[in-house]
Amino acid sequence: MIILITGASHTGKTVLAQKLLEKYKYPYLSIDHLKMGLIRSGNTDLTPMDDTELVGYLWPIVREMIKTAIENTQNLIVEGCYIPFDWQKDFAPEYLENIKYYCLVMSEEYIRNHFADIKKYANVIENRLDDEWCTMESALADNAEMLSLAQKHNVNYIRIEDKYEINIDL
Repeated sequence: MIILITGASHTGKTVLAQKLLEKYKYPYLSIDHLKMGLIRSGNTDLTPMDDTELVGYLWPIVREMIKTAIENTQNLIVEGCYIPFDWQKDFAPEYLENIKYYCLVMSEEYIRNHFADIKKYANVIENRLDDEWCTMESALADNAEMLSLAQKHNVNYIRIEDKYEINIDL
């Protein structure tokens, strides 16, 4: 089984992947780690801020890793914001039956009521070296865009409304 977890920055993708690893013993791949390895090794001139270009650069690699894991009947959690909303078009039905997709979206009310917590827990799994760019305004805009795209593409999304509780049973 392949679990895809995407969403805006600071929605808890990595935390959810870690919880699923602990519960189901499925390893996970952080697309951010792949991104930084490719950037730091000089395999691309893209920077961590080139989000749109990074989707086009990283997704073909991640997509083929997913296919390989399925072909080898291996479980894998893939998390990151570089999964395109039309990801399903890249997989034949025999692959799709082995993939579950979740997009994490925080509601406007949740962000407004819990922004201090969002910032407080930003380093629970990863050590963010520079988090000043994450403002309430950017979180509101990013999550509104994610919700709009998830609805437009009719993909599965988990809306975080009142409290942060995400439970996924595989």
